[in-house]
Amino acid sequence: MSKRDLGDFLRSRREARTPAAAGLPAGPRRRTPGLRREEVAVLAGVSANYYERLEQARGPHPSPQVLDALARALGLSGAEREHVARLAEHAPARSEPPEELPTSVRRLLERLGSVPAYVLNAHHDVLAWNSAAAALLVDFAALPARERNILRLSMAGGPLVCEPSDGFVRQAASELRQASARYPADRRLGQLVRDFAAHSPEFAAHWREQELGVGEAVPKRIRHPRLGLVELEIQELHVPGHDHRVVLLTAEPGSASAAKLDALQSGPRLRAVP
Repeated sequence: MSKRDLGDFLRSRREARTPAAAGLPAGPRRRTPGLRREEVAVLAGVSANYYERLEQARGPHPSPQVLDALARALGLSGAEREHVARLAEHAPARSEPPEELPTSVRRLLERLGSVPAYVLNAHHDVLAWNSAAAALLVDFAALPARERNILRLSMAGGPLVCEPSDGFVRQAASELRQASARYPADRRLGQLVRDFAAHSPEFAAHWREQELGVGEAVPKRIRHPRLGLVELEIQELHVPGHDHRVVLLTAEPGSASAAKLDALQSGPRLRAVP
């Protein structure tokens, strides 16, 4: 990861930080969006010249103590603090995400029964799924392995797994930026970002904003060929020690979508990954 990446991220967070949020008066003739560099320097207890050099990729990698002070000054979230630590090379980076899926996670998918669920990695590849997820979304087993990717399915416009929304692409930009910091040498991640940015101007805009930690999972709206529109709530369980997450799809109890999920169980069942 380059100094330019660190400088660009610091600048984006400075421009997004309002004087009021930092406890500073707005003052007259403020042309800079967010905070001025000098204000960040004062809040962090560093010289204005030092901070300017960081943003311009001309300074040394900051120490963990300086990073902590900058994080407080910029009001960084936990996800943003972790991200900036990786950019400053204070966190280990691996070449690519691990693909191996623990057997216990596969057993969990099977035991979820009628609850549609699947497992994603940092690439948004679908590594495993249960039969309920296949019946609701798409028969992943019928797709070539390289096409079992939530983002590429949304770009292809073929067997869509959800209706695209601004919340969806905003969350994707946040997740891919964090993954790119964890795996800076991963070419697949870089290509996925470029392809999605070319496909979606909204994604490209969110990618430039460098926003992280966008909040709770975005609800999904599924257009099912038999059930019609199904509105789903998302829960994600992160697998300890792995860069995988189990995505569970449910519906509000008593809703029309919940009834449709119940009806799904009486339809044809598709095979899950072994």
